[in-house]
Amino acid sequence: MKSPISDYLTEIITDARSATGGEGADYIPVLSEVDRELLGAALCTASGDLYSVGDDEHAFSIQSISKPFAYAVALEERGPEVVDARVGMEPSGEAFNDISLDEETGRPDNPMINVGAIAVTQLIGGRPASVDSRVGLLLDRFSALAGRQLSIDERVAESELAHSDYSMAMAYMLRDTGVVTDTAEHAVTSYIRQCAVLVTVRDLAVMAATLANGGIQPITGQRVFSQAVCRQVQAVMASAGMYNAAGRWMTTVGIPAKSGVAGGLLGTLPGRLGLATFSPPLDPQGNSVRGVKIFQRLSEDMGMHLMGAEPTGDTAVREVEVTDAATTIALQGPLDFNGAEAFLRAAVGCAVPSGTVVVDLARVGRVHDVGRRMILEGMRRLRGDGHRVMLRDPEGRLPGPDLGDGTRPETPDPVA
Repeated sequence: MKSPISDYLTEIITDARSATGGEGADYIPVLSEVDRELLGAALCTASGDLYSVGDDEHAFSIQSISKPFAYAVALEERGPEVVDARVGMEPSGEAFNDISLDEETGRPDNPMINVGAIAVTQLIGGRPASVDSRVGLLLDRFSALAGRQLSIDERVAESELAHSDYSMAMAYMLRDTGVVTDTAEHAVTSYIRQCAVLVTVRDLAVMAATLANGGIQPITGQRVFSQAVCRQVQAVMASAGMYNAAGRWMTTVGIPAKSGVAGGLLGTLPGRLGLATFSPPLDPQGNSVRGVKIFQRLSEDMGMHLMGAEPTGDTAVREVEVTDAATTIALQGPLDFNGAEAFLRAAVGCAVPSGTVVVDLARVGRVHDVGRRMILEGMRRLRGDGHRVMLRDPEGRLPGPDLGDGTRPETPDPVA
C-alpha cells in the first residue's frame, strides 16, 4: 500500500501555489536568479520515516537556517556559560539584519539574528581557528545531521562576501565590545560560508527531526547533539526563529521554526518530527510566503500547535486486570511524567487480592527519565506495602530496575 502522507503533502503544496506575492532576496545577486516557482516540502518522523514532495531534490543554500545548528555546535563545544556570555536568548522584535545589542553588556539579543549568529560562529573551533577549520567542523556536523555529505555553494558564498559591508560593520562593532575576539574578516567569512551550505528540503526535514529527537539522527541513529542542547536551541527558535514575526508565528502556527532568505523554512515538533519547505519568494520579514502558508495548513490540519497538545496521561494505563493470581497494570505508549502519574494513580487505587502486582511494559515505546524514576518508586512502595512486585519488560524499556536497595522486581512467566 502506498502511504497517503505523500499524497496529503502534494495536496498541501498544490494549494500553497495559490499564494502570490513576495520577493526574492535580491540583495544577494545569485539568489535573485532562482526560479520563484520552485516549491517542495518534506516531513521526517522521530522514527526516521521520511516523506517529501515537489522540488524535494533541488539544492539551495541553507542561509539563516544554519543558525540554530551552529548555535548547537557552539553550545556543545564551548558550553552554555561561554556561549551565553557572548549572545543572549531574548527575542529582539527587530528584523533579521538589525543590530540589536544589550545596552549594558553589548551582547546580541539572540543567536537567530545576523549579529548574534556572527558572534556564535566565531566561537567554534577553539583558539586559534582558521576559517577553513571552523567551516570544515560545521560542514561535518551539518552532514551528520543530514545523514549525507553536504557541500558549499561557492558561487553563493562569493556573491554574499562581495556584498558583506554591513555584516563586516557588525563584526567590528562586536569586536569593540569584546563579544567577537576573532578578526572581523574571519568572523564574517566563516558565517557567510556557513550560510552557503547546500541542502534540499529532505535534508532539512531530517536535520529538524534530529533536533526534535533530542539530538539522535533518526535515520542513522547517530547522536549528534545532547538532549539539553536540543532543548535550548528549540526554545530559542520558538521565541526568535521567525524574527519580528515570532510572536504572531507561535500564536497562529505554534511550531518552533527557522527561516532562510533562500526560501527554506524549517520546523520541529519536539519528540515527534521535523518539517521543511522550500519556496523562494519572501514576505517583508524575510520568511517564505508559500512556506508560511504550508506550515499554517499543517498546524491546523494535523494538530501540530505546540500549545495544543492533547492530554496523554490517562491513555498510558491500557488496562488493570485483577485475578486471583495477580493484579496486572498494563501500560502503553511513551511514559513521561503524565503517563507515570497515571500509573501511580492506578497502583494506588487497584485491588490486590492475591498480593502480587505485575507491571506490564510490553506495549511501552519509550520511558522518559522522570517516568522511569516514578515507576520504580511506585513499585518500591507497592513492595513496601507487602506486595510481591513483578515486572514484564520484554523490550528492556526500564533498564537496571533497581528498587532502591539493590534488588530488582521478579520477572513473571512468559505470556503464552
